[in-house]
Amino acid sequence: MKRYELIAPCHFGMEAVLKREIIDLGYDVTEVTDGRVIFLGDAEALCRGNIFLRTAERILLKVGTFHAETFEELFQGTKALPWEEYIPVDGKFWVAKAGSVKSKLFSPSDIQSIMKKAMVERLKGIYHTSWFREEGNSYPIRVFLLKDEVTVGLDTTGESLHKRGYRKLTAKAPIAENLAAALILLTPWNGDRILVDPFCGSGTIPIEAAMMAANIAPGMKRRFTAMDWKEIVPEQTWQDAFEEARELVHPVSDTDIQGYDIDEKMIAIARENARLAGVDHMIHFQRRDVAELSHPKKYGFLITNPPYGERLEEKASLPALYKTLGERFALLDTWSLYVITSYEQTEKDIGRKADKNRKIYNGMLKTYYYQFMGPKPPGRK
Repeated sequence: MKRYELIAPCHFGMEAVLKREIIDLGYDVTEVTDGRVIFLGDAEALCRGNIFLRTAERILLKVGTFHAETFEELFQGTKALPWEEYIPVDGKFWVAKAGSVKSKLFSPSDIQSIMKKAMVERLKGIYHTSWFREEGNSYPIRVFLLKDEVTVGLDTTGESLHKRGYRKLTAKAPIAENLAAALILLTPWNGDRILVDPFCGSGTIPIEAAMMAANIAPGMKRRFTAMDWKEIVPEQTWQDAFEEARELVHPVSDTDIQGYDIDEKMIAIARENARLAGVDHMIHFQRRDVAELSHPKKYGFLITNPPYGERLEEKASLPALYKTLGERFALLDTWSLYVITSYEQTEKDIGRKADKNRKIYNGMLKTYYYQFMGPKPPGRK
């Protein structure tokens, strides 16, 4: 089977987590750059990457790279790529997104327009036609320019991989599912440990944890753009990958995963999302103020995405909120606390310096992942 270079974008700061996931799937990582991990694989890898990777944003099939400092070089470089190997004569193709960092070419709309013209020019000669109906399957293209080096990829995913299909209802500022998964994977938590999210909102962190505990692949219940690319990925390859995902699920009922929120409406939304994800029986959601945070057991994990104060009405309440979180955490003397936030007084108000602190971009917002480590349980190395 033909091998490809596959590009997996991710949240800035989560590259190491995604790299580990790809290696655990059995593929060779060739390059790690800011916000992207590149690995080698065949059509099966393309399918499994989309279905199994929890922290990636999408899987791009790399078409090629070239240097371009002018629009003429961009046109010629794009035209030189072997588009006919991927796009049939009736294919619908367009540059869905263009990004540019430290490059002379920086206008996304101009980059998109010129590349489309170059692709048409190439395929006109190959297919001996002057006009493309574009009534067939979709072949969206994504391009990224870094220091005048152009990387071009076909988007095999479609809707971002963070859209697992279970979150029909959301909170005001929901955390993306792939970022929630990455936050959990940055901790030592596993399915036989306690996990509590005291600001659970629409339930994303507890739901992602429950899916990990039951080994439910994040892409198991959705479609991908490349499922229509029969000339690149045989239908049987997709079927085999989905069958593998179904076989790997192991039902779990004795987990201790909990989600609290002060808003009763959010708790109802979280329960419905958990039901759609097939893990509602694994999570206990409850309306509870952070001031009431407690748990009778030891050695648990608090993993949470509290309010950041991005909305003006929240700012005044943040010091008291984080102070209360710190006080309740202090009473859970053997627990660990993991907090993602852009609030700059987090450590001061929680009342303790974090053992680790990791910068992560939540979209365009710079946040920090504060990690307050508790002791390891007896008997665990």
